[in-house]
Amino acid sequence: MVDVAVIDYGMGNLRSVEQALRKVAPTADIVVTADADTIANARRVVFPGQGAMPDCMRELDARGLREVVLQSARSKPFLGICIGMQMLFEHSAEGDVAGLGILHGKVTRFASNMHDAQNNKLKVPHMGWNQVHHAHHPLWEGIEQDARFYFVHSYYVQTQDASLVQATSQYPQSFVCAVAKNNLFGVQFHPEKSQAAGLKLLQNFTLWNP
Repeated sequence: MVDVAVIDYGMGNLRSVEQALRKVAPTADIVVTADADTIANARRVVFPGQGAMPDCMRELDARGLREVVLQSARSKPFLGICIGMQMLFEHSAEGDVAGLGILHGKVTRFASNMHDAQNNKLKVPHMGWNQVHHAHHPLWEGIEQDARFYFVHSYYVQTQDASLVQATSQYPQSFVCAVAKNNLFGVQFHPEKSQAAGLKLLQNFTLWNP
């Protein structure tokens, strides 16, 4: 039984996630895998992703991994990163596709005509370092309030279920950037690219026993 399975469905920056996990948990058995049995038997699962939502959903199904993702997200410590978080929701405006429907909510695009307080036009995708204002959860242990994390995204989660929201950021309005429910945690930012704060969150995940 492996300690952490990083799901390889052909999308996402898997090696940087793997390297970050190895750094924070040097004695753990960590694998990047597309094998459903390995994922099903892993103690913890990381579901990363980069790219477009329709491609991600298609590749997940093409590799026969939908069922093991659904099962893992309901039964063991599970971390969704970026698109890996967005895919957990019901629907995405990106390509007008259905997500996995594990969490209630939708994924919507940032407006194209946003401006900051100084009236500077904001670019989409939202790219770079942003402060994250978080709630209380074991994965935030040892991470300062309003610590900065690295984002690259054009879409973000909207949910009516306030109990899911674990953190927000600003661009320029407040948006949801982390969610949690039972054994599941999801982040819009890239912890593997977020230096000390991101590594701490990944370390907390490797020790988390919900």
